[in-house]
This record gives sequence, structure tokens and C-alpha cells, in this order.
Amino acid sequence: QLQLVESGGGLVQPGGSLRLSCAASGFTLQNYAIGWFRQAPGKEREGVSCISSSGRSLYYANSVNGRFTISQDDAENTVYLQMNSLKLEDTAVYYCAAHLRCDGGTWYKGDNFSSWGQGTQVTVST
Repeated sequence: QLQLVESGGGLVQPGGSLRLSCAASGFTLQNYAIGWFRQAPGKEREGVSCISSSGRSLYYANSVNGRFTISQDDAENTVYLQMNSLKLEDTAVYYCAAHLRCDGGTWYKGDNFSSWGQGTQVTVST
């Protein structure tokens, strides 16, 4: 019954912005860390961002640091990923997943995360 559903993807021009949502059901986000990951065709999955269960610790991949912001709304039981200054290389399917915590050294691999959503497509194109 633990489920995550991504939404908010779409087509945007370089430099544009998009906000992704990761809605949780069957569990409270206050007990889990949530990571955002992405995968483009022909490329390996990569971690984008992670937020601790408390919402107080935030992690970002170097490639998105300063452009993306992760946050959570406990009342809505939803994690968001605000993406600004989008680049062509940001094009990918974006997924969210849950884990007990963000590991500062390995969270970006996503190996210990579970309850993966179906993903939402983000396309940055001219």
C-alpha cells in the first residue's frame, strides 16, 4: 500500500522552470527520506536530490545544485522538486523513491530506495 506518484513533468525551453511533485500514500513522509532520480535514454540512472525524513537535510547532485530545490509539505504528504534554469541535459524521466534516510555518500545511487513511482517525463528542448 506504500505508493509514490510523480507528476508535473512536461516540455519546457532551456532556461525555463518546472515543479515536480511526489505524492505519497500509505505512509507518512515524516518517517522516510525521499530521493529524486532521473534517467535519460542510453544513460544510467542518476540521483538528483534527496530530502531527509525531517525535511531539514537536503542533498543535491553537483549538476543541479543551485538550480533545483527539494522541499516537502507534510500536510499534503508530498515532496516537490523545483527545477529552475533548465538545461538540455536535464531531459529525462524523473522518479521519486523512499528510503529510511539520505546517505550523504551514497544516496545518489538509489540502490537502497524502494517504492519507486512510475516517473514523469521532463523534456527540455528548443
